[in-house]
Amino acid sequence: MKPPPFDYHAPRDLGEALAVLAEAGEHGKVLAGGQSLIPLMNMRLAAPEHLVDINRVAGLDGIEAGPDGVRVGALARHTAVERSEAAARRQPLLRTALRHVAHPVIRNRGTVVGSLVHADPSAELPAVLTLLGGTVRLARHGGTRRDVPAESFFTGPLESALEPGELAVSAFFPALGPRTGTAFHEVARRHGDYAMAGAAALVTLDDDQRIAQARAAFVSAGPVPVLLDLTEVCESRPAASVDWPAVERAVRDRLDPDADIHATAEYRRHLSGVLAARALRAAASVAAGEGHDG
Repeated sequence: MKPPPFDYHAPRDLGEALAVLAEAGEHGKVLAGGQSLIPLMNMRLAAPEHLVDINRVAGLDGIEAGPDGVRVGALARHTAVERSEAAARRQPLLRTALRHVAHPVIRNRGTVVGSLVHADPSAELPAVLTLLGGTVRLARHGGTRRDVPAESFFTGPLESALEPGELAVSAFFPALGPRTGTAFHEVARRHGDYAMAGAAALVTLDDDQRIAQARAAFVSAGPVPVLLDLTEVCESRPAASVDWPAVERAVRDRLDPDADIHATAEYRRHLSGVLAARALRAAASVAAGEGHDG
């Protein structure tokens, strides 16, 4: 299959890219990794009149890890972020989740920011950004920039707060606080397939090793990543004494996933509960210094 006709643009710098996008407006699409966009175009589910290839724009492939977190540029490939030791030290959940993203050949080309902009609720990275309270930085011709928090960025299935003429130039994943651990678990028919269900978890312990905060963000559980605060269910107890079946029930009661050809809504709800409990227990173990992010 072939895409419909389009005008191809290959800007050399960010200013030129933003100028082209401003002129193209709602008829323009950005090409970075292209692992989602090109198949959609080939199937004629997307038909941009202008394709703006930003791969020649310098300075967009950075991975900056600092005390406050990790900023990932628009052209940073999945593999580059996954292999970054500095990024893993500041935000280990990034590496953990990226290992579940598609297959190595896809991760070699696909971009972290592109995955976020694609806004697929079945993808791992939107859930990670939501759990961590991260942001996406959007730029527009004329110098205007805005940082959009994850809770506002994902607006629907394959829909984001990105407006016509804007370019997502980076994403920021905040670092973890003290005595905090994360974990990610999912179930897919084959490794690398979209998950039938998945959960990213974050747990913070107090000075007595009791759970002070417990949150989970879910994959394939709704039209956008779903974030649940489960701190109250964990009852400020050490992980070993938490009523984990009650946590599973709380998750099932609060989620309303859709059914599709891969799983019924009830099965997806059941998986989400089981995965959330597993991920929270693993995150608590990491927070206590007893395990590894996974």
